[in-house]
Amino acid sequence: MHVSLCVCALIPTLVTRTTLLLVMHRTEDKKSTNTGRLATEALVNSRVFLRGGEGDEDDALTWSPDTRPLLLFPAEQAVSLETVASIPGDDRAVTLIVPDGNWRQAAKVHRRVRSLRDVPCVTLPVGATSSYRLRSEAQVTGLATMEAIARAFAILEGPRGAEIEGALLAPFRAMVERTLWSRGTIDLGEVTDGVAAGVRRDQPWACPGGAPLGPRQSHAGSRST
Repeated sequence: MHVSLCVCALIPTLVTRTTLLLVMHRTEDKKSTNTGRLATEALVNSRVFLRGGEGDEDDALTWSPDTRPLLLFPAEQAVSLETVASIPGDDRAVTLIVPDGNWRQAAKVHRRVRSLRDVPCVTLPVGATSSYRLRSEAQVTGLATMEAIARAFAILEGPRGAEIEGALLAPFRAMVERTLWSRGTIDLGEVTDGVAAGVRRDQPWACPGGAPLGPRQSHAGSRST
């Protein structure tokens, strides 16, 4: 995002029992509208596995043997996450594996990443429609990666689940609304957390109180989104 619209200050630091393993297609990592990275910035117990590039080792994906891996994707054999979130006699924490990319890229993960072929697929219960409006959605019930992760953690983290979901969705909402405002799609009054004083919609790359940045320059901060 342009530095004047950055949501870094809104990103929480969340320690969870569940591990997030984001399996991201390399082309997705370069997109300013990606939300998966936003989730990993917030979740201490998370990491990113990049795939889809020439020479990538799709069998190199690993997770702690002390955890129970679950792949969040609505494959034909998938079962509801609610039904497998806790299994009597199995108190292991979950490693939630989430594919990040467009629908076509995500659909290939279970088959192409060899270490995931025997990992059970899970789906989310039907909920509210997505509030992500930065890209067109191929599936009517589709969610942005951040939304899917937040809803999954609401289930997996038990009593803290709702709190964690809300904390994850706050910077996501700000990212979406500030971007829509900069595009002229919504008015400033519709941006829940507002924008910094002095930010101009026609020049979002200009940093209030400092020298303007070039339109292709990115935030140099360590937690830039």
